[in-house]
Order: sequence, then structure tokens, then C-alpha cells
Amino acid sequence: MIRHVLFDADGVLQTRPGGWVGPLRPLLGERSEAFLADVMGAEEAGLHGREDFVAVLGSIMAAYGLSGAPADLYAELWLEIGVDEAMLALVHELRAAGLGVHLGTNQQWPRAAYMRESLGYDQLFDESFYSCELGIAKPAPGFFLAAVSTIGAAAGEVLFVDDLAVNVAGAQAAGLAAEQWTLADGLGVLRERLEGHGILAC
Repeated sequence: MIRHVLFDADGVLQTRPGGWVGPLRPLLGERSEAFLADVMGAEEAGLHGREDFVAVLGSIMAAYGLSGAPADLYAELWLEIGVDEAMLALVHELRAAGLGVHLGTNQQWPRAAYMRESLGYDQLFDESFYSCELGIAKPAPGFFLAAVSTIGAAAGEVLFVDDLAVNVAGAQAAGLAAEQWTLADGLGVLRERLEGHGILAC
């Protein structure tokens, strides 16, 4: 029986308004996609909490001849977060129904702190699990096992929802129930998936 729901953040609870490439166009033009690919490719150590990602961003900016403070570009790209109001309402509905509702997300330290404090996620969720704090990132089963241990439930009592198939597979390998879903699929689809696990079923 499912007693807890563990939600991913990006693509499930929140998005970056306007996408990632748009803010880079005035700075880099046709090189915007290549810059973003290099940045995302260098993000792994930051997601595990082992590296200062803003410093890494600064190095890549220098390689592309970009001036300006790395912290400013980081804030413009990573701290512009649009939280979906319908998903916030669903989280409250699930908690009111007696389920534990938690967050499980891959993030670097600055963005994790912003989500905890400025977005109020510490108050929204029962428990929050950020890869930089755990030292391990999705889709590694260890991420999910660490979360389940803190939650204090059996893996099979936790349903994980993520927009990426690879992360869903990682959760299933750790013994969790899991569903792939993204905001673009629509809340009605998510409700159907939840009902399939006996959650919020009429």
C-alpha cells in the first residue's frame, strides 16, 4: 500500500519560465546551445555536492569570452523558477489525505538552498532530498534508498514521480513504485496515475 509520494522538482513541480536558451541569446547568439550543453555536461560534480558549480560556470564563461559575474548569470538561469500552482494544491491535498509527501531532486548547493528557503519547500514537504546534500544523485538506487530510510517506510510504500525515464528506472531498481510524468502531460493524467496506486481514488 502506498503511504508516501516522492516528487521530482524540475518538470514535475516547477519549470524555468521561457526555457534555458532564451536568456543566453543576447550574450552568445548561435553559440547559446553549445554553451548550455557544456554547462550541463560540467554539472555532475555540483549535483553530488563536490564542487562549486558557480565557479565551474565562471570557467566556462571565460572560455566563451563572456564577461560579468558568474553568480549573476547563475541567478538569472538557475534561480528563475516557476512553481506550478496546481501541483502545490495537489501536494496539500495529498498531505490532507494523510499521505507523506516528499521532494527528491538533483540540485547544486545554491539552487537547493533557494528552493528550501525562498520557495518555501521545507514547509511544503514532509522531507526534502537534494542530491548535493546526500552526495549521490538520481538515477542511482542509493539516492532512493537514502530517501526511504529517512522517511522510515518500506520502499514499496513509496511512489516516486519523475519526468525522466532513467530516474523512474532507478527508483524501481531500489524497490519503489514509480511513474514517469511531466507537467506537459497535464494534471488529469497524474491523477489517473495516482488513482492507479490507490491514491485519491473515489
